[in-house]
Amino acid sequence: MSMILFASIVRVRDGLPLSASTDFYYAQEFLECRRQLKTLAQRLAQHPGRGCAESCDFRIYFSSSGDVACMTICSRQCPAAMAFCFLEALWWDFMACYDTTCVGLASRPYAFLEFDSVIQKTKWHFNHMSSSQMKSGLEKIQEELEFQPPAVLSLEDTDVANGMLNGHTPVHSEPAPNLRMKPVTALGVLSLVLNIMCAALNLIRGVHLAEHSLQVAQEEVGNILAFFIPSVACIVQCHLYLFYSPARTLKVLLMLASICLGNAYLHGLRNTWQILFHVGVAFLSSYQILTRQLQERQSDYGV
Repeated sequence: MSMILFASIVRVRDGLPLSASTDFYYAQEFLECRRQLKTLAQRLAQHPGRGCAESCDFRIYFSSSGDVACMTICSRQCPAAMAFCFLEALWWDFMACYDTTCVGLASRPYAFLEFDSVIQKTKWHFNHMSSSQMKSGLEKIQEELEFQPPAVLSLEDTDVANGMLNGHTPVHSEPAPNLRMKPVTALGVLSLVLNIMCAALNLIRGVHLAEHSLQVAQEEVGNILAFFIPSVACIVQCHLYLFYSPARTLKVLLMLASICLGNAYLHGLRNTWQILFHVGVAFLSSYQILTRQLQERQSDYGV
């Protein structure tokens, strides 16, 4: 019987599943373990980089680094060193295929489901490889586990913390773990492009002014800051549009005010049309940020 039964790649900050092995077992105990793995995935940010938990006849192992975590369900006969060696190999394969930008921009569950072929190949390799073939890798992992043992978690505590015990579900103060943002629109993409253009123009003018100010006068320092601050504000607006952030409205208003005040201060170095262009892009971006709402994420994705 195979010792490694199931594997999943998730995003650490919100537990969003990125990919998973599509083979399936219909035993009730395994289905319950899958449910507990999903629950645990939503709380990975609160746990150390390596950990394990027991569930009936199975064990759940996870290993996280950066914003990506690999999780697996194994039989009780599977050695911990073998499970973590498998997770480490899976993590390296995934990061070789997808960079952190792709992971951060993923907005739907199982956005990289095509990685299942790599998961299946790696899982088969570990299930059928002899102990002598994986000896060196297991010895390295074993030494690491002896030096820093993995955290041992209680799945019952995890269920209680997520409000799942006895069917009670608490009200969350932060919507981010259970909600995702609506898809990016064409007008939103246009606002991003224009924002990046404005940031680049401000940065270039600011650097040019700073380079040619050997003995900077007080008013020139103000002009330099008036270029640099709106440049940073434009980049922040791009981030606010792409990613959910608490107190988003307040941040949008602060960035909009920074851009408007900076361009007002530059009156004289810029003509009226240039100022109107920068301010107009700032208002367009602010509108796009505030109108890109959150939507509920489905609780079961059918994988």
